[in-house]
Amino acid sequence: MDYFADERDYKLLENDKYTFFVLGRIMGGECNLLLTDHEKLIICFSSNPYPVWIWTLDGAPEEEKEKAYELVRENGLFTNSHTFNLKYDLADYFISRSSEDATNLSIKINMFAYDCPNLKEPHIWADGELHRCMPEDMDELVEFIDSFHKEIGIDMDSLEAYRRKAEDAIRDGSHFIWKNKEGRSVAVCSIRPKDDLASIGMVYTREEYRRMHYAENLVYQLSKMAKNAGYMPMLYTDADYAASNACYEKIGYVLRGKLCTIG
Repeated sequence: MDYFADERDYKLLENDKYTFFVLGRIMGGECNLLLTDHEKLIICFSSNPYPVWIWTLDGAPEEEKEKAYELVRENGLFTNSHTFNLKYDLADYFISRSSEDATNLSIKINMFAYDCPNLKEPHIWADGELHRCMPEDMDELVEFIDSFHKEIGIDMDSLEAYRRKAEDAIRDGSHFIWKNKEGRSVAVCSIRPKDDLASIGMVYTREEYRRMHYAENLVYQLSKMAKNAGYMPMLYTDADYAASNACYEKIGYVLRGKLCTIG
């Protein structure tokens, strides 16, 4: 196994470019661990509290799944502080195998990956407008990030860490807030382009403003922005949250892949 990624690894991900979009992005950055044979297996971990990404070929044989399991164990990643994003067949193997070691892994989140080849206007236009996060929005953005991670229950960190994340988000212009007609910040969303895709993420609406179409309109506007810039919009969703999935499908998002988080 090598400790670096090259064009061979990015080529491997082309068939899984939606489900493993984030893996392709973090492989090019600073990682605590990166292992790859450039053919059948990639293991990548950026840093806590983020998940370990494990890519394998579809229908990987048992010996390849065992190799992945042993490498994870050898690198001390089977702890309560780590989760893993991977395909379902490998997840099934890890969960079964972990019972032998009293690790007791289980599925935490079922995820869908969508893209949006044909963007559709929302059926209902929400009041208010899109607003790019600026330095004066720092405190609200930190609050949004904290609430988002508390709701999904993963990648949780300290308020200080969220403030650093918000500072980066404001600096690179990646996060947007929807402000309603009263000027209240009611929803948040991010957009991160890479190659030909633009990942829409961190979609969160304050609980008291849900079912008012703010998230739908926010995602639509960012998707339109991505389209106009020549990118294909894509996003991950919680597969078990039917309401949000229906919201995205209404504006043209199409299911392209499935994966899960275990821990």
